[in-house]
Amino acid sequence: MYNHQLDTFVKVAELGSFSKAADDLYISPTAVIKQMNILESNLGVTLFNRTHRGLTLTRAGESLLADVRHIIQYCNEAAERARLADAAGKSTIRVGSSPMTPSSFLVELWPKVRKRCPGASFKLVTFENTPENARRILANLGEDIDIVAGAFDDAFLKSRKCAGLLLDHMPLRVAVPTSHPLACRDELTTHDLKGQEIFLIQRGWNEETDRLQDFINDELDEATVEEFPFLCLDVFNRCEEEGKLLVSIDAWESVHPLLSLKPVEWDFALPFGILHSPDPSEQVRAVLDAIAE
Repeated sequence: MYNHQLDTFVKVAELGSFSKAADDLYISPTAVIKQMNILESNLGVTLFNRTHRGLTLTRAGESLLADVRHIIQYCNEAAERARLADAAGKSTIRVGSSPMTPSSFLVELWPKVRKRCPGASFKLVTFENTPENARRILANLGEDIDIVAGAFDDAFLKSRKCAGLLLDHMPLRVAVPTSHPLACRDELTTHDLKGQEIFLIQRGWNEETDRLQDFINDELDEATVEEFPFLCLDVFNRCEEEGKLLVSIDAWESVHPLLSLKPVEWDFALPFGILHSPDPSEQVRAVLDAIAE
């Protein structure tokens, strides 16, 4: 936007030293002096009084300093206005991201979105996955975060005051610690789970996990279910540390490196998709329509 010799000039003027300005700008004193000599030559004026006690501005230097500060500020404001004008023609969708809410689903969906919404772009917004944060974010989608990936059913959406776009039904699998005897199996049978301790999210979170818990209690009476209230990293850590199994899905496969996700010979699948505001913005609605197409 402007000659960056002006930035160097301001720094020298403020610090009263070529060497101090060089340290602040992470360049050599020789480079600073060369820039100032060129600037003075181009302007045809002397900007600094050079004495053994340091540098002071000449009257020309004082005049230039006052104007340069306005020039730099104006150029920065002009650049920001240009960025805002450019952004006005685009749709930036803010995607919430945490270990439990992966953003990898965007990779497969991006071609469809780009085709229908050529001006769309995604910005990842990371957040700490706590019960309080999860409830706050879902109840206020559209403010700081536009969409989040996650599992849901109708009761979940109603209680969290948000809406959902179903993408897939993800088979419920079992995460097994790499030190567990079942870790060597490619696939597990229900017989393999007899006598095992299994972590499963508490009742009321999702109809399908409730149905699975009934199945385990009725058909795998030798297995025990330990409920947990909220899925977070601590649950995955406990699973590995205590040598227990954890009901999980493919979306959470990479959460813990010492847990291996195994398919199971049963028929349970978790609805998974995009959570969004019940009243999304036009930009978000256009992206959701493109994904749903």
